[in-house]
Amino acid sequence: MTGADPGLFGPGSVTWQTHGDPMMWIAGIRALYLQALHPRAVRGVMQNSDFRRDAWGRLMRTANFVGTTTYGTTEAAERAGARVRKIHSMLTATDPDTGERYGVDEPGLLLWVHCAEIDSYLDVLRRSGFRLTDAEADRYVAEHRESARLVGLDPGTVPADRAQLVAYFEKVRPELAAGPEAREVDDFLLRPPTHPLLVPLREVLWRRVAQLAYASLPPYAHELYGRPAPAPATVTRQLRLTGLLLRRVPARVRWQLPPKHILRAMARLGPDARPAPYKLGR
Repeated sequence: MTGADPGLFGPGSVTWQTHGDPMMWIAGIRALYLQALHPRAVRGVMQNSDFRRDAWGRLMRTANFVGTTTYGTTEAAERAGARVRKIHSMLTATDPDTGERYGVDEPGLLLWVHCAEIDSYLDVLRRSGFRLTDAEADRYVAEHRESARLVGLDPGTVPADRAQLVAYFEKVRPELAAGPEAREVDDFLLRPPTHPLLVPLREVLWRRVAQLAYASLPPYAHELYGRPAPAPATVTRQLRLTGLLLRRVPARVRWQLPPKHILRAMARLGPDARPAPYKLGR
């Protein structure tokens, strides 16, 4: 609709077209696995929340933040960013080995969380069959300097393309380790607490999702966790099959799930704002 606020990214962005894909959920779980390998970052989470009791809430809050910043109005996105920055500014963590107390909003920690998310979203989407050219993938990385700004980072310090993202991971790898907090995240993701009657369902469905997310991690992450994974080509085939199955669920049905960011964006901007892969490259 003429004059309607397209938000931070808008329908012409790669972000707008990709974030409505159902494989984003598996990508989000991969991001949790990857983020947990930075001891200082994961310590900030574990020391400031009851992760085992509120992991689902944390995952949903992250999904809501991504949905709001992607499909919400500019004002809603800025409010969401301000809320995150305020919460982070009040939280600290303590290194058990040195006694050092540090803020969870250290730029280096925020950058790690950001890069782990962007790498996970891009990797899972492309390997699962979402068609993105290399140029579009680079645009996606560059667009998310804006989401990095929202959480308190200087966009100029954030990778602007895939090559810079690769270089960042090479630089940060010596800091990574599968410490006790990472082991706890790993254990939770494989066996989240659930009602006894739902345990069989957890074993049949959820465990497969978590294992696929874990398998999609880069080889160095598997080495740190110490758990093997199938060959990358096998994992890619599994991601493609999963993507094929999930994308057969009509988008309108998937988008009915709360909080309905995409449907609200289409109501605000008109039906042409509907995200779809074929709109890339137009």
